[in-house]
Amino acid sequence: MELILIIFSSYLVGSIPFGYILTKFFLKKDIREIGSGNIGATNALRTGNKTVGFGTLALDISKAILPLVFININYSEYIFVSSLCIFIGHVFPAWLKFKGGKGVATYLGILFCIDISFGFIFSITWLIVFFIFKYSSLSSLLASLVIPVHILFFLDSENIFFFVIMFVLIFFTHRENIKRLINKEESKSKIY
Repeated sequence: MELILIIFSSYLVGSIPFGYILTKFFLKKDIREIGSGNIGATNALRTGNKTVGFGTLALDISKAILPLVFININYSEYIFVSSLCIFIGHVFPAWLKFKGGKGVATYLGILFCIDISFGFIFSITWLIVFFIFKYSSLSSLLASLVIPVHILFFLDSENIFFFVIMFVLIFFTHRENIKRLINKEESKSKIY
């Protein structure tokens, strides 16, 4: 029963569509009709409103951090299960017909909770790749890949399987971006 409650509550928290909510509240628009139609922070920045963009980023990170801090203190054996459910909730929210974000900001929050060094490794990798190539999608893919590679070569952790799964899921959510990157049709982004 305890595990079922953690799974259900983690999914519900993860599925809160902050990009959709902030765009509706501040701009009176549906973010799904702007840019790529995605509800995540990158597309929220495309609204041209930095409050909406960075607010979405902060809240999508926070919706992983806040419940996982509680889980880590009280039910640490379930932190990976809760993390996965939060991520799935973000990508497949029940409120928006299971069409959510790509999960990168939420995954960053997960990483900071599991191991703060993973959060910094991800962030630094993302920023380096972004400032070189200006593709948010490429930055997210490579930063997600770096985590299991880092664990494989430097930590030899038994939890590497979780991070491989997360990379596969992020690869899946970016499948259209990957096609555009291959065809040199992907849009470059700005974060300033």
